[in-house]
Amino acid sequence: MTDLTNTAERLTMEFVHYEVKERVGYITLARAEKRNALNYEVVSELKRAFSIAEEDEACKVIVLRAEGKVFCAGADLEYIQRLQENDYHENLLDSTHLMELFRLIYTLKKVVIAQIHGHAIAGGCGLAAICDFGFTVPEARFGYTEVKIGFIPAIVKVFLLRKIGESRAKQLLLTGDLISAEEAERYGLVNYVVPVQELEERVFAFAQKLCAENSRQSMEVTKEMVARVQSMSLEEGLQYAAEMNAVARGSEDCQRGIAAFLNKEEIKW
Repeated sequence: MTDLTNTAERLTMEFVHYEVKERVGYITLARAEKRNALNYEVVSELKRAFSIAEEDEACKVIVLRAEGKVFCAGADLEYIQRLQENDYHENLLDSTHLMELFRLIYTLKKVVIAQIHGHAIAGGCGLAAICDFGFTVPEARFGYTEVKIGFIPAIVKVFLLRKIGESRAKQLLLTGDLISAEEAERYGLVNYVVPVQELEERVFAFAQKLCAENSRQSMEVTKEMVARVQSMSLEEGLQYAAEMNAVARGSEDCQRGIAAFLNKEEIKW
């Protein structure tokens, strides 16, 4: 379990907060005055917070949320403007920094739930969509507006294609239009649209359900397999699946779970 000294230190990051409540780790964007826009420092703190949560034994499921009226407005454009003075290699280092954050969340061992209380735009929409589950409110708007300012949705595109497919992705990425929460649900960007006054409670209840009912190990391996199998051929994917199936049968969690089911016992995960 994370020691208290490190936990206290981790809670004092400037733009991101981390805390645990009943096995649910909350990572909170806290740059409301800038609509939680992403710059180098914010990305650094998010990477740190997710790395902490991944290794924190007190945390089983992670919730990503934000302060203020907006979930995340994407890249800090003033920051991007300053970066235009950099050369290609300096800009590549910066964009790689952002790519590493998205890859970290996508491949994280633990389930990540996005609690989207306001607009999620451009990189902010990517940040929301890359989470394993998304809860949002009817008032929120979603979209990738990069093409409207001469930029490109480069990194988010890689994950968006996996999540919603080419046709839907092109609709969003090439028009730059914003869509409603209900449309985002239909597209598969988010999973649930709930009233704003119920959002926090519904997310917590869902996270608690995962904590109580599901094996940590099983969720971790399943998430890893979803990420890896999509880049494999049919034969490679099936062979990989068969191998992982065999490994899972011998795992302690599988043995405990099947024994409890057959003995009609309630198992506490």
